[in-house]
Amino acid sequence: MGDRPGIFSSLADVLVPIHRDGHKFVAVGLVAAIVLFLLWPTLAWLVLAATGCVAYFFRDPDRVTPLREGLVIAPADGRIVDVTTVAEPMYLKGEATRISIFMNVFNVHVNRYPVSGQVELTHHNPGKFLHAASDKASLD
Repeated sequence: MGDRPGIFSSLADVLVPIHRDGHKFVAVGLVAAIVLFLLWPTLAWLVLAATGCVAYFFRDPDRVTPLREGLVIAPADGRIVDVTTVAEPMYLKGEATRISIFMNVFNVHVNRYPVSGQVELTHHNPGKFLHAASDKASLD
């Protein structure tokens, strides 16, 4: 029995790390579940299940990225839904290739950088509540 790992180290080997932004949501869910176990156990189990779903959404697994020269790695899990040439008037002031990736709730929602380099421009467009897979969603 001396060489067998404890239950916590066994769980740590199986569980995927959670992105730091998800910690507060998971913590709130766990606290709510603990309080509800004292007041209304049936609802507590539902809150605990929902908290598990939140933890699953915020998972951040380690990735092994190929390092060959000339590769561009996808920045996100998901499905490529569109590859098109678009006008880019803000930075390139010309045409650019846009690759649209749709992530469903089961995909890892951590975006990574696909190439080395330096960010020279960032711009935020306030969005609208649209269906993410539609063409209009990436424009608006």
